[in-house]
Amino acid sequence: MPVPHDLFADLSIQADDFHALSAKDPELLKLYKDYNAKDKEVDVAERTAAADDTVTQLRKERLLIKDKIERIIHPAKS
Repeated sequence: MPVPHDLFADLSIQADDFHALSAKDPELLKLYKDYNAKDKEVDVAERTAAADDTVTQLRKERLLIKDKIERIIHPAKS
């Protein structure tokens, strides 16, 4: 069963703040678009009962994109 994902809640950021940041950072905007596209792929795979391996791989790919976004939004403090 598909589980909705709230990227902004996962990142602990308000949508307006995220969009303000992405407007200034082309890489962040690209990653956001990539994340949304991958999220749609996951949703379709889950809804069409795709093979478990396929769904798992798509979820991993989505998570990698989210991790990249997280590193931009919340860089590690040195």
